[in-house]
Amino acid sequence: MNTNIDKVQAEAGMELRDLLTDPGFPLRKKQQRDLKREADSFRRLAAVFAGSSNVILQELVNIAVDLCGANSAGISLEEADEAGELRFRWVAVAGSFATFVNGTTPRFFSPCGTCINRRTPQLYKVTKPYYDYLGIEAEPITDGILIPWMVGDARGTLWAVAHDSEEAFDIEDYLLLKSISDFAAVAIRHQLQQEVLRKQEKMTAAISMANDLAHQINNPLQSLTNVIYLAERGSQDIQPLLRQASAELDCLSDLVRRLLTLKNTVTGDVR
Repeated sequence: MNTNIDKVQAEAGMELRDLLTDPGFPLRKKQQRDLKREADSFRRLAAVFAGSSNVILQELVNIAVDLCGANSAGISLEEADEAGELRFRWVAVAGSFATFVNGTTPRFFSPCGTCINRRTPQLYKVTKPYYDYLGIEAEPITDGILIPWMVGDARGTLWAVAHDSEEAFDIEDYLLLKSISDFAAVAIRHQLQQEVLRKQEKMTAAISMANDLAHQINNPLQSLTNVIYLAERGSQDIQPLLRQASAELDCLSDLVRRLLTLKNTVTGDVR
């Protein structure tokens, strides 16, 4: 472990240590468990997986709060911002930090980033200096668990925190959170696969529509070509030809606009 990094993080309001090798963590007093409540929660989770995928991640963090007695829990997803810099987005949050859902923290300087770099679960604390750096007001984290997850190129963490106890979580809480983290990885993998399928379906539909528009463009284009040919031949009745040419140009312009809209829809560049 790099003590210089640890010192810098402590001065910046962060403290992290490896959960699996921390000598005191296995000795923590175990909390009394409600086995029926745990079973009900996982049945609820199974029902969520069978239903809408849009609420799975939120239900996962709700369960983490309910079963571990956490003040807050969330799932962070690594992403790139507009400038290409990596950051974490809180894609699902329950409990005291719920107001920060969809908020972001910098990848280069965050407990989540350290957790992923170390590739192992972390015990962590966060105090006021770190919040000052982010420019937010929030309760200190007196005890927290961070668990890294990875799905293909997607990476992030599951976290659960307490604000009023230095030993809020025990080994069974960690095992439960690890299971929830595995569920989160499955859910995110499913979401990514669905997104790929939607893009493929969208592209297939766009190609079909583009082919249809190409055929539609051919008719007014051919007609306009004929009008121009007749005009160049010195037709005496030029006014009707000009009106027809104008109408064909309007039709072509409309079809071209539809093609451009189709292109922007596929590329996401809708203005």
